[in-house]
Amino acid sequence: MRILGLETSCDETAAAVIAADGARGRVLSDVVHSQTEVHEKWGGVVPELASRDHLQRILPVLDEALRRAGVSLRELDGISVTRGPGLVGALLVGVQVAKSLALSAGVPLVGVNHIEGHLLAVLLGETALEPPWLGLVVSGGHTSLYEVREAASYHALGHTLDDAAGEAFDKVAKLLGLPYPGGAHIDRLAREGNPRAFDFPRGLARRSRDAFDFSFSGLKTAVLTHVRERGLPAGAELADLCASFQEAVCDALTLRAVRAARKARLPALVICGGVAANSRLRALAAERCADDGIALHLPAAKLCTDNGAMIAMAGAHRLARGERASLDMSADPGWRL
Repeated sequence: MRILGLETSCDETAAAVIAADGARGRVLSDVVHSQTEVHEKWGGVVPELASRDHLQRILPVLDEALRRAGVSLRELDGISVTRGPGLVGALLVGVQVAKSLALSAGVPLVGVNHIEGHLLAVLLGETALEPPWLGLVVSGGHTSLYEVREAASYHALGHTLDDAAGEAFDKVAKLLGLPYPGGAHIDRLAREGNPRAFDFPRGLARRSRDAFDFSFSGLKTAVLTHVRERGLPAGAELADLCASFQEAVCDALTLRAVRAARKARLPALVICGGVAANSRLRALAAERCADDGIALHLPAAKLCTDNGAMIAMAGAHRLARGERASLDMSADPGWRL
């Protein structure tokens, strides 16, 4: 099946076409327009500006995705669009465009959950991964653990109780005077620093070993307190602070993920979402998974951030089971997987 995927849940306008064959998918085109320049001066995503930019970009991005894939709308076997969760105004742009395309071209339509897209992005790689696995979804808006027994069958084991990991990266970067989005800048500086220079807290460290929720607000506050007491760092101290903060985040993420996989007797761990591109998270996860005999699977870096290909992959599974969305489908910004 050739599936078009549309993604507009936050600050990327994305469209992609994949060729889905059973559980796997092959990317035929993947076009993403980032709104970084739109939101950079504000230090974070401004919902109204995000919606307006999606309106301006969605059709050119769509046209380019179809052109690169060498297909027309009527040659598609289905259209998949992100229904939620996300910013309601941003989501509505993608949903309304997808419904219009499906109606005009007579192509089946399905709405999918953004988190499901992240969890299934790993199926777009060269090596097919068969469930079951544990999925760690870690991004600017989400930090959750899901037990994946089969595609479209998910059981939540834990969520962040406050900030998402990516949100914590961005807020700490802003505090340190680093450009938005801050995750990549912290990762780069951390490579030159000492991750043990400062002993930052691991949220919920005293909870039961069988509790798999996350918390990053205390860590963020600890960095703020450090800066207030010692001033804004620079040079080697800035690198040390970035490395220590990053180590605290990645330590908490990987420790709970490996424990959860062991507890649920799952043979594999999939890390997905924008923060999955972080170099320290990848290295520490590989180390801990190897120690516990758990297979680690990571989507390609370009499939970790928001993209249309992952939405097409999630849609392909649902379309293959006969699911169809009606034209009264709307966005669901609080949709839980």
